[in-house]
Amino acid sequence: MALNLRQKQTECVIRMLNLNQPVNSAGTANEEVYKILIYDKFCQNILSPLIRVKDLRKHGVTLYFLIDKDRKPVHDVPAVYFIQPTQSNIQRVIADASRSLYDSFHLNFSSSIPRPLLEDLASGTLNSDSIDKISKVHDQYLEFVTLEDNLFSLAQEFCYEQLNDPSAGDREIEEIIEKIVSGLFCVLATLAVVPIIRCPHGGPAEMVASALDQKLRDHLLSKNNLFSEGGNFVGSFQRPILCIFDRNFELSVGLQHDFRYRPLVHDVLGLKLNRLSVPGEKGGMKSYELDSSDPFWATNGSLEFPEVAVEIETQLNKYKKDVDEVNRRTGGTGGAEFDGTDLIGNTKHLMNAVNSLPELTERKQVIDKHTNIATVLLGEIKERSLDSYAKKENDMLVRGGIDRNELLGVLKGKGNKTDKLRFAIIYLISSENINPSEVEAVEAALRESEVDTSAFQYVKKIKSLNVSLASANSASRGNIVDWAEKLYGQSISAVTAGVKNLLASDRQLALTRTVEALMEGKPNPEIDSYLVFDPRAPKSSSGTSSSHLKGPFKEAIVFMIGGGNYMEYGSLQELVQHQQPVKHVIYGTTEILTGSEFVKQLASLGQKMGLSNNIATSSTH
Repeated sequence: MALNLRQKQTECVIRMLNLNQPVNSAGTANEEVYKILIYDKFCQNILSPLIRVKDLRKHGVTLYFLIDKDRKPVHDVPAVYFIQPTQSNIQRVIADASRSLYDSFHLNFSSSIPRPLLEDLASGTLNSDSIDKISKVHDQYLEFVTLEDNLFSLAQEFCYEQLNDPSAGDREIEEIIEKIVSGLFCVLATLAVVPIIRCPHGGPAEMVASALDQKLRDHLLSKNNLFSEGGNFVGSFQRPILCIFDRNFELSVGLQHDFRYRPLVHDVLGLKLNRLSVPGEKGGMKSYELDSSDPFWATNGSLEFPEVAVEIETQLNKYKKDVDEVNRRTGGTGGAEFDGTDLIGNTKHLMNAVNSLPELTERKQVIDKHTNIATVLLGEIKERSLDSYAKKENDMLVRGGIDRNELLGVLKGKGNKTDKLRFAIIYLISSENINPSEVEAVEAALRESEVDTSAFQYVKKIKSLNVSLASANSASRGNIVDWAEKLYGQSISAVTAGVKNLLASDRQLALTRTVEALMEGKPNPEIDSYLVFDPRAPKSSSGTSSSHLKGPFKEAIVFMIGGGNYMEYGSLQELVQHQQPVKHVIYGTTEILTGSEFVKQLASLGQKMGLSNNIATSSTH
């Protein structure tokens, strides 16, 4: 059975809402209990894409509040808390219990509550004589946000910046790695699978893979572990592969403009937690939900924008035709003589028409929604020439460069400041040989458009380091890498590694090609050096390859440290659609970023490295 993360997480949430009692086939508890739901901001974001208000009602939740809001007592009613295990949340729970706000407290923590916090909770409720109010304490292992069946985010912000910060100490890096490992552990616990882990050598990917391997090993030692439900035999039968990468593996994808519908809506209109707001036709803002319950979004999200526009038109014409058909069938026989059979026939048509109305209304709402979104997108595409950016960036990455006049033409043409900056950085990444005078011309063009070039300077610095690393002889290279990684963050040598053969065939990303190779498990020079971790195997064999770990694998979980996006997600989903036998890939990341959000992190790193080249200081150059 294919892994369905959204379904599994929803089941866990429903069980939690029903006071962790088993639910029946209808998805509700056998005995309905009215209750109050209390959550923090982070857990609200976990619930938001999974469950709607009407679903809360179905599970007996009559009121719901944020934990940090002032709340009045509601007696004789149990409260379900869904919160992160933090000091401030624990103090708030103790305060609520001491005031006897609710009849009983069912505490659910999004990840495992550390021992010291549990002791604080116990002593705090004991001191206020309210420990009997605490009914149950559960670790739910749900600390991730599932946006689609095969898409999740750990919602951990600024990971790329923090991991590559030159001033970050070992302890800070370890804390970030620990947090990522904890989030990934929650995902695996929810899916109840122990995967084979693969990752490239060095950098954050290896740090996360190694720490996750250890965490899983430690957990599997306990008899009553989260992965033993199906028994070891079932657990080890065709296990999935977990492929861990770091954003530096393929930096360009964090910056590229994509012309497909789903990435466009995210990058241009700022889709967040499956919701977005756009200007309505009659003024004011309209809010929309875009998820798997929207058939148009689910079917056409991966199409190029012009194809989506055609599809909207097709759906609209089909809708009009169906409405005309209903009108024609219910409009009587146009003056023919009346007899009884006609009445029966007409009544039947009328019933069919009435029954088809809700479906027609729903279709019209979906068409109107996407017409509105597409209209706003079209305005942005025309104003910023986004189609041209997408095409030229793609060409640059395939050809490994661009004609100088064309390059400067784009930078002096349409597009906002961030569009131009993203384009300039992709020029840097894609060019094998950097021409200094060309780079100066690019910088001058950016300054002319009043663009802050910190992000450009940062990538230029990494690129120059990378080139000098590549030319250093192999004996001393290790020391230079150590020095460079210490000074400028993780995994520098990987920044441009994937570029040469980046889009070699049919726009396939380096990440997608690598995942395909890892799933196939055949000898392949691109992945032969990848590390292997099997948390179920004896420790001595980890980090090396052995035959049963080779694959082929039917299912993969691909995780990108430092921010991912819908372009990468779409590319992986496209891969599995074209494969026989059918394969299945779940894509996750520390956070889902638009191109401009990622550029901000690069700019911040440039400033921290003293490479800031703002308009004010650069006018003298």
